[in-house]
Amino acid sequence: MTAPVIEEPRAGEDPGAARRRRRAERYAEAAAAGWKVWLVKIAALAIIDAAAVYAAMVLIAAGSWIVAAVVLLLAVAVTVVYLTPGLLPAKYLTPGLIFLLIFQVFVVGYTVYIAFTNYGTGHNSTKEDAVAALLVQSESPVEGGPVYDATVLERDGAYFLLVTDPETGEAEIGTTGEALAPVDAEFDGDKAVAVDGYTTLDFGTVVKNQTLVSAVAVPVSDDPADGYLRMKDVSSAQTYLSDLAWDASADTMTDVRTGTVYRDIGTGAFTSADGEELLPGWSANVGFANFTRAFTEPSIREPFLAVAAWTLVFAVLSVATTFALGLFLAIVFNDPRMRSRKYYRVIMILPYAFPAFLSALVWAGMFNQDFGFVNQVLLGGAEVPWLQNEWLAKAAILIVNLWLGFPYMFLVCTGAIQSIPEDITEAARMDGANVWQIFRRIKFPLLLVSVAPLLISSFAFNFNNFNLIYMLTRGGPRFADASINVGATDILISMVYKVAFVGQLRDYGLASAFSIIIFLIVGVISYLGFRQTKVLEELN
Repeated sequence: MTAPVIEEPRAGEDPGAARRRRRAERYAEAAAAGWKVWLVKIAALAIIDAAAVYAAMVLIAAGSWIVAAVVLLLAVAVTVVYLTPGLLPAKYLTPGLIFLLIFQVFVVGYTVYIAFTNYGTGHNSTKEDAVAALLVQSESPVEGGPVYDATVLERDGAYFLLVTDPETGEAEIGTTGEALAPVDAEFDGDKAVAVDGYTTLDFGTVVKNQTLVSAVAVPVSDDPADGYLRMKDVSSAQTYLSDLAWDASADTMTDVRTGTVYRDIGTGAFTSADGEELLPGWSANVGFANFTRAFTEPSIREPFLAVAAWTLVFAVLSVATTFALGLFLAIVFNDPRMRSRKYYRVIMILPYAFPAFLSALVWAGMFNQDFGFVNQVLLGGAEVPWLQNEWLAKAAILIVNLWLGFPYMFLVCTGAIQSIPEDITEAARMDGANVWQIFRRIKFPLLLVSVAPLLISSFAFNFNNFNLIYMLTRGGPRFADASINVGATDILISMVYKVAFVGQLRDYGLASAFSIIIFLIVGVISYLGFRQTKVLEELN
């Protein structure tokens, strides 16, 4: 092996000067590529760094200091890599590493974080927002309270209430989240009607935007217990007080009508002694509560285990049926005695040429109980509830997946069979082996050497085959006794989607916990499968 050439320092030149000279030579060599290239590079890096600084400022304003620091560090690293001469491998690897960090590492890490929270419907904000929302939604007008002359103003898309204090006659202005504050205003008689920098809305505009205007709740003061001002009609406002009393020092919320005290017990909502919660709550760390719910609550555990079992059966049967049909067709069309094989092969891969989600939608129409092609034409007008009955729906899914999946297996098996040397088969014939013995003892084991990893990847794909399930059956028919939105033909990934994004109650924390469970299941099965393929590799 040839040793690397190390340039010796020039005579009389000290090592420090030699290092500086070599660095200057590298910079000069890089600059020789052309000043235009350097100009473009510097301009591109300037844009990237400016965007990173802006993103960091936004993140810092939102309180995300750690993410802001990561963004700035990435920007500095990119600048150093692309401005330093040499480092050629790093220049090619940096974009891929950044995208890997953003779209893989961050997503996985954030999913794990959400799995240990109660983030979801009713728990998607901060505790301060939850307190304000609870006080507003339980408020009612103060009987006999003062009525303020009010004018609705608008600025930058937000609505403000300009009111005249009935006692002092002074003008005050405020909006949702901003308490009343004195302001210099123009008066029409005893009523404040305009403020510089704001647009005064006329009667017609107020009526047109009545929904938005009526949603404005202006705190009377910085103390929420003093109540809020809301529009009573188009020209006056009234004080509203909440039926709940917030005690910040004791961290409690009290229902002033019943005297019930609700406390923060660490579950992300104010909870009474008998377990009743006030919603909305806030996002909080709940530890392993989501995982515990998945395996202990009967209304979640039973449908979850049923879906997990069906997911495993669906993935195994999908791989087995598509591989069996694909292998059979590959053997048939690989026979040299069959004429026009290339045309048959083109026909066989046609289902593979169409998008899977469109094919699933077409099959959903064909399985329609009343008007579908299967019932009306193939079954002579029978009314078979293909997508309404649990077992028939599962059978329909396997049939459609066989239609969609066998062309891939056909192509893979065709290539694997054609790669087996013919002299091995010929030697087996000379030893007296028949066709079945040659296939079972020679061709099939050699076939599995190259196909087994693809079967494992096909299993993982079908384990998360969301498009087929959701487009064909929507996961139905639904389990009637489940507390989550899940049906008999749902697989784990479609169940996760429905728990997180479908329906009025969306539980992102529970869905993230399910996602981690799916990852662990697929990871363990894939690991065991790849270990078994090492046994097959000994035959190669």
